[in-house]
Amino acid sequence: MTRIVSGFAGSLTLAVPKSGTRPTSDRVREAIFSALESRDLIESARVLDLYAGSGALGLEAASRGAATVSLVERNAAAGAICRKNAAAILRAAPPAGGLTIDVAVSPVQAFLGASTATFDLVFIDPPYDLGDDELAQALTALVPRLSTDAVVVVERSARSPEPPWPAGLTADRRKDYGETAVWWLGTS
Repeated sequence: MTRIVSGFAGSLTLAVPKSGTRPTSDRVREAIFSALESRDLIESARVLDLYAGSGALGLEAASRGAATVSLVERNAAAGAICRKNAAAILRAAPPAGGLTIDVAVSPVQAFLGASTATFDLVFIDPPYDLGDDELAQALTALVPRLSTDAVVVVERSARSPEPPWPAGLTADRRKDYGETAVWWLGTS
């Protein structure tokens, strides 16, 4: 079971695609968001959740005060679940909150190539079998879409080597949670 951990929608259960996704555990999400909140990086942020799956990362940010959230998922069934979960979050949102959540059923590269938006906080949680080359292409396409002090959080298998980071992004730190490695990137 995947749920929103905290914020106005705390404890809300999220639907999860039956297959093809690997939801971030509540424990890892709580650790990520505790670190983000301690750095005051969520409130009013423009958030992008690439390879969204159920949308749990982006929707957690919405529950904790993000202004806008864009969920990008190429699988149509998972995209439908993202829409369902986004609607549940918006129903729980404070009436005057002004929260916007968009869902794009699109490959990451196509979304980034067509987008003109900029983002303050980006979550990249691709399938572990996504190759380093494809991840590097997505990161390279992402760089022009980042605000000046943006933070990018990348999840990979703890057994994977450090991905190649493109110009414009530098790794700040890595934290392992069992089989999951979380990389924190900043703009350079």
